[in-house]
Amino acid sequence: MLAPTFLLAADCERWGVYEIELKGPTAGNPFLGVNLSATFEQGDRRIDVTGFYDGDGAYRIRFCPPTTGEWSYSTVSNAAELKGKEGTFEVGALSEGNHGPVEVAHVAHFAYADGTAYKPVGTTCYAWTSQTEELQEKTLETLATAPFNKIRMCVFPKWYSWNEVDPPQYAYEGTAPNQWDFSRFNPAFFRSLEKRITQLGEMGIEVDLILLHPYDNGRWGFDNMPPEACDFYLRYIVARLGAYRNVWWSMANEWDFDKNKTRDDWTRMIGVVHDADPYGKLLGIHNGWELYDHNHPYLTHASIQNGSAAEEAGRAALYRDVYPKPILLDEVKYEGDIPLRWGNLSAEEMVHRFWEGTIAGCYVTHGECYLADDDVLWWAKGGVLKGESPQRIAFLKKVLDGSPAEGIDQIDKWQHPNIAGQPGDYYLVYLGEQTPDSWEFCLPKHDLADGMRFKVEVLDTWNMTVSPVEGEFVTKQHSQYLFKDEAGKLVDLPGKPWIALRITRVQEN
Repeated sequence: MLAPTFLLAADCERWGVYEIELKGPTAGNPFLGVNLSATFEQGDRRIDVTGFYDGDGAYRIRFCPPTTGEWSYSTVSNAAELKGKEGTFEVGALSEGNHGPVEVAHVAHFAYADGTAYKPVGTTCYAWTSQTEELQEKTLETLATAPFNKIRMCVFPKWYSWNEVDPPQYAYEGTAPNQWDFSRFNPAFFRSLEKRITQLGEMGIEVDLILLHPYDNGRWGFDNMPPEACDFYLRYIVARLGAYRNVWWSMANEWDFDKNKTRDDWTRMIGVVHDADPYGKLLGIHNGWELYDHNHPYLTHASIQNGSAAEEAGRAALYRDVYPKPILLDEVKYEGDIPLRWGNLSAEEMVHRFWEGTIAGCYVTHGECYLADDDVLWWAKGGVLKGESPQRIAFLKKVLDGSPAEGIDQIDKWQHPNIAGQPGDYYLVYLGEQTPDSWEFCLPKHDLADGMRFKVEVLDTWNMTVSPVEGEFVTKQHSQYLFKDEAGKLVDLPGKPWIALRITRVQEN
């Protein structure tokens, strides 16, 4: 048995990885010629899991057990050395920090499988695992102290501006740069990727793994594999990585920019991943100019690129109406100073977009593109964060961590898009670029009644301060649509931008 520290405790912990390693044939092409799977059983529950060839005669089957107790397995194969293998193993309780895989909860939000709320605060670091070992270690060091609990990253390398460099290893056997045997994988490449996914899991970071992308630009040919090679690759990577509880599937970054594939191709490949995954992991697809239909039943959430949507909560909230599932504003442009329009947001604007997206009931992803003499930009290669937004995003993350498990939702979206939360209990009011010196206590009517008491805190989202307002505010119906403080009290404000209010109900004894 293989036992990476993140994966295995005793035989295995719940939502860990139990791995069966078997020795089998090496003749011919085992990637193509040998089929291997196992049925895992506990009582009436059966889960069928596909195995994979890991080179040098080693075959592996990885299983993520959803429950504790004794499980049994039996293997099926067209190779005599691999079929009919049976065994039992014990699955123990969760270790500290293991809450299971992330799932959709409350329609438009997320939770871990044990019920603990999960509120994604992500970053983008596309090709960091395609860099040198030294730079990869520096990226992990940076992430260890950053606020992010999700990372968007690619399997394949990128050949793109500020990133025209060959990776240290490739996913296929063959000759660089573009003579590959798409029927023979390079297991060492995938072991390296698994190592990094494991390390991210130990830091509590979910991996939104981008399976395909259009940024090859003729260098390696990974964006122009024939359909059968794409499907073969997708089944292989799902077999290898599907049991890692912190992995999500992102079919593509900017799917519509890959002119070698049609919409029907993407629909087919979404089905390939869905059918190959015995765990039903989170599955999305990211757009360039053209949105995919995120109402596709296999897609668990909507991964959106739209910078202007995050400029104002009322725009972003429209996605919640179109797609009744979690909305991740995964690309709202990047903090940085590059000459391209998508990579030169100020830190203030990046933080502002995080807050607007949050108030819209969505989840925003960070990115950073500051020019460097060595061409190491975080958005592509990782390394160190240079911008001023991450610490302010950390402040927002603390706010989210203290917010209701049900998530932040719009309350009166057509009239008051800057107010969100859970009506009657918890509110965030974001004032953005406005600079008032006071705010009249005024909330939409939903789930309110006369005499309810609230406390108010003033949040300076840029300076990262929380200032409690003295006293309590008591609701009284003011109109058909609004409740105000019964005494007409105002909240004093500092008269500067980037201010938010946190309003929480005072519970009766």
